[in-house]
Amino acid sequence: MYPGVGIDYLNLMQFKVFVDGSEGTTGLQIHERLAGRSELEIITIDPEKRKDPVAKAACLNEADVAFLCLPDAASRESVALVTGPNTVLIDASTAHRTDPDWAYGLPELGAEWRERIVASNRIANIGCHAGAFILAVQPLVKSGLVPADQVLSCFSLTGYSGGGKQMIAQYEAADCPEALKSPRPYALGLAHKHLPEMRQHTGLVHPPIFAPVVAPYRQGLSVTVPLALPQLPGSPKLADIHRALVDAYAGQTFVKVLPLGDDAANLDGGFFDLQACNGTNRADVLVTGNGDQALVMVRVDNLGKGASGSAIQNMNIRLGLPEEAGLKI
Repeated sequence: MYPGVGIDYLNLMQFKVFVDGSEGTTGLQIHERLAGRSELEIITIDPEKRKDPVAKAACLNEADVAFLCLPDAASRESVALVTGPNTVLIDASTAHRTDPDWAYGLPELGAEWRERIVASNRIANIGCHAGAFILAVQPLVKSGLVPADQVLSCFSLTGYSGGGKQMIAQYEAADCPEALKSPRPYALGLAHKHLPEMRQHTGLVHPPIFAPVVAPYRQGLSVTVPLALPQLPGSPKLADIHRALVDAYAGQTFVKVLPLGDDAANLDGGFFDLQACNGTNRADVLVTGNGDQALVMVRVDNLGKGASGSAIQNMNIRLGLPEEAGLKI
């Protein structure tokens, strides 16, 4: 038996799964990770009726689990179509990530987060930038190394697949504009849609100053959080920052804190490979720096742990299935 709903996984009890928005980047990636899992039955909808509320409502209410891979407004519309009490919704949009009635789908943050996922029929999947930032910062705030009222900054570099099908088409077109062949900072008004969850789920009082950049490679993301150690309470050392993260993620399948000071193992010729987690559901956490300054860096596959991989992980936890089923570490 597995925890959650008391399922005998060896008997391969089938759960019905529906992906609402299956033609988008996240939806397609979820389908890839569901493929070949005999304990799951995939509900499909006639492509011509995928926006028909009656047809969608039938699929949503038949499903044991429905993934919402939609824009925020469309996600809210789909939620309103669910009338039965048993459908578990896992929303990949931004719509419910700070809603107290929804579990936040980052179980590595602690037992409270994991227990809410197990108990909830409404689970908000993480944002890619946000999830990496939260993994970097939440244990430091929780341990008191970083004060909750500290104004942090962070820099994030991501592949263009995070922008969805339209951006992917632009970058991969034969006549790709020259401007797209170099990194492009964006969200320059400092109002990125991930900021509310970045603040709320770290325990910070203020949102971070967040500088995201999209670069001309397909996928892979790394968030970097700089820390001025003498400005923090007690002037912690690099080892203190590293120890807090090691302790926080001890025993977690999908979060790996890299060894402190081992450049040969952690770096590729002195460089941090942003694509090293691609194709996995793993998050790598690196602490580096010197006596006065630290960098906490978290890399993920923005389509994996940053999106569809997390969604599958949350489904597995909620249904009491092995957490790593359908996922690579």
